[in-house]
Amino acid sequence: MVKSDKTTKNINQAAPAGGFYILTYIGAAIYFVNQANGSWEVVLALLQSLVWPAFLIHGVFTALQI
Repeated sequence: MVKSDKTTKNINQAAPAGGFYILTYIGAAIYFVNQANGSWEVVLALLQSLVWPAFLIHGVFTALQI
């Protein structure tokens, strides 16, 4: 049997970003649900809290004229 001198090191660096996104989703969901008046508006508020970062980046790019 041949002994290998190579070692493998797995580094997962995506976890902190995922945790931050979950916290921002929860915060956005609370904000948008508090503004909702009906049951369908609550559903739309939850969907809106999923995609608000895209609207934020679009607004930033528009303001910077990119």
